[in-house]
Amino acid sequence: MKIGFLGPQGTYTEEALAKVFSPDEHEFISYPTVSDVIEAVDAGEVDKGIVPIENSIEGSVSETLDHLAFDSEVLIEREVLLTIHHHLIGIKGTTASEIKTIISHPQAYAQCRKTLKKVFKEVKVEPAFSTAEAVKSVSEKGDCKVAAIGNAFAAEIYGLEVLIRDISDYPDNTTRFVIIGKELGPRTGYDKTSIICFIGDDRPGKLLEILQEFSYRYINLTKITSRPTKKKFGEYLFFIDMEGHLEDDHIKSALACLRCKLPLVKFLGSYRRSS
Repeated sequence: MKIGFLGPQGTYTEEALAKVFSPDEHEFISYPTVSDVIEAVDAGEVDKGIVPIENSIEGSVSETLDHLAFDSEVLIEREVLLTIHHHLIGIKGTTASEIKTIISHPQAYAQCRKTLKKVFKEVKVEPAFSTAEAVKSVSEKGDCKVAAIGNAFAAEIYGLEVLIRDISDYPDNTTRFVIIGKELGPRTGYDKTSIICFIGDDRPGKLLEILQEFSYRYINLTKITSRPTKKKFGEYLFFIDMEGHLEDDHIKSALACLRCKLPLVKFLGSYRRSS
């Protein structure tokens, strides 16, 4: 089976993928962006993909949500939780006083901003599409003045050294990844369902009407996130995660009623919750 992930080799995404699929039994294919991974699954280039969707510190990953909402028909088949350990990585023997530039994925830097400000009074930050790309870039530059934020796995792959360990501002830093494909996950009794509600013309009580359908049926919502529709200022859609499976009667009933009230309810998948 071919599985796409956010590359290059050594990303947290690849680390999360390896928790559920063996690289010895499946072909892992890297892509430069989250959107590229989702598009590869849609096009059939790969059988499945894995993308980050939410972080416990920075919240939802906008690129993932927007692509699922507007540009894709893939389904979420499984979720994977990964504890994130950010390290400052550089050329072997480098000291913190030598570093003038840090390369990082913007979310990774945001998760370490306070810690790094205590270490560096002045430092330039350059963006990268992934933490592994940042580490790879430092390896290619071979410059002691440049460091990257990444994991120990990437440091080992690219022949670099962990200069400062565990630089996250918060110790409980967890990212939720989702395996995407084209299949509905089997009902396990420990499931989650994800949908998108397009509400159309906004008016007082519209969101309450949506939430009441879940309240009436005692459906526990695990997440609700708004995103702009990109059509009109002040117009939003809602991503909703709930406990239960599409095959559960109360979930099926709630979605049927929502489809009567709203212009569009997009089903994103029913899948086993990560323990």
